[in-house]
Amino acid sequence: MIQIEEEDLRTQVPGFWDDTKAAEVQMRKVKELKNWVLGYNAVKSAADELQLTYDFYREEVTTEEEVDEAYRSALELIETLEMKNMLSHEEDQLGAVIKIVGGAGGTEAQDWASMLFRMYQRWCERQSYKCEITNLQDGDEAGIKTVTMQIEGEMAYGYLKSENGVHRLVRVSPFNAQGKRMTSFCSVYVVPLVDDTIEIEINPGSLSWDTFRSSGAGGQNVNKVETGVRCHYKFINPVTNQPDEIVIENTESRSQFGNKDNAIRLLKSQLYELELEKRRAASAVVEAGKKKIEWGSQIRSYVFDDRRVKDHRTNYQTSNVNGVMDGDIDAFIKAFLMEFPD
Repeated sequence: MIQIEEEDLRTQVPGFWDDTKAAEVQMRKVKELKNWVLGYNAVKSAADELQLTYDFYREEVTTEEEVDEAYRSALELIETLEMKNMLSHEEDQLGAVIKIVGGAGGTEAQDWASMLFRMYQRWCERQSYKCEITNLQDGDEAGIKTVTMQIEGEMAYGYLKSENGVHRLVRVSPFNAQGKRMTSFCSVYVVPLVDDTIEIEINPGSLSWDTFRSSGAGGQNVNKVETGVRCHYKFINPVTNQPDEIVIENTESRSQFGNKDNAIRLLKSQLYELELEKRRAASAVVEAGKKKIEWGSQIRSYVFDDRRVKDHRTNYQTSNVNGVMDGDIDAFIKAFLMEFPD
């Protein structure tokens, strides 16, 4: 509490908002400290309630079921706070950008991409996170080819970084006339969503733009005005030290200027992730074999017929396929963070 009071006093000095970026960093620091106190108080209150319920049970005032419910409630709060404690890196506090890309397999893979898209939307709703679609390309017959989602909320990246990799679906395909069991793959890319407090340098000379007509929802000017933007950024990849290019498409806004601004933010997010990947690669030399961080690694299988979803990194699995596809993925996130906290 003393630390919160000290940090709060810093926000009250004259001219505090003269440096907006520094002020935002300080306000975030105060908010994080207060959230830890709120989390601790909630856990303490639940633990006290459990003790009280148990005492009443011994006096035959409450039932065993009520004790079990108080225990489950306290355990859930403790595990949530424990999982939050795993997220200690700067980038863990940021929002996230998720890009889902359907793999080879045509309509079946595109349908799988749309199912994953819905799963993450539902998860965001459960967390009360703001989720915006910055680019979406519909599939040829069903589903989607690709979608980019911009998610804003406390520690969104810290939680969602566990979703980075290839997701595999096994099911009897509704698009196959013979009713055969088919396997489909989708790649999920997760990067931190940078804000104004993080400095990322972009060389204007390496940046070029295309404009195009947006498709889908967006108002009367859709397909009439070139509001969609595509930026190309050529640079030396800090991970490979080779020439590389990042291409960002943004069709969210009805304004070309708005789309350009957000495309730059998404570009900075990818560049920031590459810097983080470079740091992780350096750390991996020291901790070789502890954890693989690979964009192409298959991380999870969803087997609908067997009613099984299994994470191949932690071996955590569940038979509640419907719950998972409806956004209940917290157990997978927790298992990953507990096993790979760094």
